[in-house]
Amino acid sequence: MTGGYRTLLDPRPLLKRLETEPDTSKVWEELWNELHHQGDVGDASYAAIPYIVEAYRKRGGVEWNTFAIVAIIELARNQGTNPDVLEWLAEDYFRAIRELAEMGARDIFRTDRPEDVESILSVIAIERGLRNHGKLLVNYSEAELLELEPGS
Repeated sequence: MTGGYRTLLDPRPLLKRLETEPDTSKVWEELWNELHHQGDVGDASYAAIPYIVEAYRKRGGVEWNTFAIVAIIELARNQGTNPDVLEWLAEDYFRAIRELAEMGARDIFRTDRPEDVESILSVIAIERGLRNHGKLLVNYSEAELLELEPGS
């Protein structure tokens, strides 16, 4: 399987660390670097999604990285030269996105941090078929969106 760099990638050691390390900031940095690179994703990126969602469920806190990476990877699917999800993985992949959207609908009321709310809303929008809305939410902050308004 390949990741965002189009090189062989086994994300399992990183995903295990996501579940076990108390401070996940370095793990998230590595996951972002390996699973998504300048719009590119690979089979390993898709395969990581069910595990990322499961790690989120186990950890129990609201974490913007989980929602944002899922949104970014899903939005990259089939774009440019990115592959589609492999047939054997598709059911688990799409179920994980739906479950994350459902958890996000619950968890959105547990946070006031804008990056949490934006990334949660992006996954909910994408899962409900509003991909362009999800893309705006995950790629632009509130301040950036205000700058896009005419007369701003």
